[in-house]
Amino acid sequence: MRQFLAGSVALSLSLTIPLRVAAEEKAIDWEQARKFWSFQVPSKPPRPPVESVSWVRRELDHFVLHRLEAAGLRPETEAERATLLRRLSFDLTGLPPTADETEAFALSSDPEAYSKAVDDLLGSPRFGERMASMWMTVARYAEDQAHQVGNNAKSFYPHAHRYRQWVIDAFNRDLPYNEFVRLQLAADSEGEDDLEALGFLGLGPQYYNRGRLDVIAEEWEDRVDTVTRGFLGLTVACARCHDHFYDPITTRDYHALAGVFASIKMEKRKVGDREMHIVKDQKVKDLEIFIRGNVEDKGPKVPRGFLRILSASEERVRFVDGSGRKELAEAIVDPRNPLTARVMVNRLWGEIFGVPLVATASNFGANGQEPTHPELLDYLAVKFQEDRWSIKSLVRELVLSATYRQAVTRSEDNRLLAGTNRRRLSAEMLRDSMLAASGELEFGTGSSRDLDDLKNRRRTVFARISRKELNSFLRQFDYPDANVHAAGRASTITPTQKLYLLNSPFVSARAAKVVEGLSGKGLEAGVKVLFDRILSRPPTRSELSHALRYFEGSSGDRDWAGFGQVLFCSNAFLYRD
Repeated sequence: MRQFLAGSVALSLSLTIPLRVAAEEKAIDWEQARKFWSFQVPSKPPRPPVESVSWVRRELDHFVLHRLEAAGLRPETEAERATLLRRLSFDLTGLPPTADETEAFALSSDPEAYSKAVDDLLGSPRFGERMASMWMTVARYAEDQAHQVGNNAKSFYPHAHRYRQWVIDAFNRDLPYNEFVRLQLAADSEGEDDLEALGFLGLGPQYYNRGRLDVIAEEWEDRVDTVTRGFLGLTVACARCHDHFYDPITTRDYHALAGVFASIKMEKRKVGDREMHIVKDQKVKDLEIFIRGNVEDKGPKVPRGFLRILSASEERVRFVDGSGRKELAEAIVDPRNPLTARVMVNRLWGEIFGVPLVATASNFGANGQEPTHPELLDYLAVKFQEDRWSIKSLVRELVLSATYRQAVTRSEDNRLLAGTNRRRLSAEMLRDSMLAASGELEFGTGSSRDLDDLKNRRRTVFARISRKELNSFLRQFDYPDANVHAAGRASTITPTQKLYLLNSPFVSARAAKVVEGLSGKGLEAGVKVLFDRILSRPPTRSELSHALRYFEGSSGDRDWAGFGQVLFCSNAFLYRD
């Protein structure tokens, strides 16, 4: 309610701002503004002192343990080995380990078994697919538009999968993140090898009746919003109609960036049988400020350029090379930019630990939340750059830590990381795990497949993603709206989720497949096989007892498929510890 009232007051104030003020840069104490934590270039902090030195495995553990000890807390003990491998496998590949892999890891006496498992998973082609599931929602990846008139699909993207595959390959070859950013904004300035990367911009939404200035201006806003929230963690689009209410971002800043996207156009290009949806420069266009967002009420013209608060000099950096996309990319990955490394480190921390250090992963401004561990975030951001922006090196550092290896915490408030958070599988992990359990999971590349097609056995990252109507399964299990950039995933618990697991033809078909060959086995042996296939481990004594009770009173061939579906519905399958 308070946010609503604040927004109402802000709106009423904006309506009273004189046109002259709206068209000019508001008076900002830029020196003072740059003192805000996220606008200061990160520096590597000194290692904080800790008492329980023996607990520490990686440098980052010092920062976590220091906070825990200061609060009178102790970290959880290390998780059991089988739990660790399941956690690690999901976090790095999005897939569960097999029962044989789990048993071998649990029984191994090799002191390097854990680090070897980490390296094997990082080297798997499944790693890129796992990371792509994260990035696709940041990039608001989709293959159609929210509108469609009749059967007119001319604005759809039949070759969108080219961008998705480029992202997967980029993560697998450990493309440095600064180059990952550059190519997605300006790959055409570096030849033709990575043109698919331009799908980041080229697959953006196209709105109905886009020949009108007010409509195309909405598209420019989408590009500004996706780029600035995705790479910089700033809500620059909030300054389209008025200077930002909370951050040192002005309407001039917004229009300076919007001019970059006003100077490009979307294009379907064919190059080495590679058809792709990309962008290219068109006639350069510096925009006049649209007063209060009204395209008919124009103020002074603003040269294309970067945000003033992030410009190295006191004045805003101007872009003069074509549309300015290449210069924009360089400004984003400039080592003096305080945000880019922090924002990506924070996203990856959130993927690995479940909760980002900055909870508002796409808002590092004054209205976002401050980091729970600011020194740790800065340490990792600096190390990320020192390690040549290597995603794999950063992820390896995170999962080798003692912090990551902790058992699940019993505390509801885990901001200080005194244990691991129990997490439900994402939509992609859930579907892929069922296919893996039944032995039907297919790998490969190529165009997208509809998830409603019961013959579709491919990994979920290769699903067709719609802006017009997101697939029902994905929607039920919290896949974000593909029309806009997503900062992360929600995690809801709804009746429809359980109903899906109980009634879906897809789930029942996987249950029927996973129990093949069990009818001739004894009851106890069959139960153990199902646990191995579905949960990658044998049942506990209690689980075995309850499983045997499930079959009491059954006659003839036991209801193996029904029990398989019970395991698919269990928290042991749906969650990872």
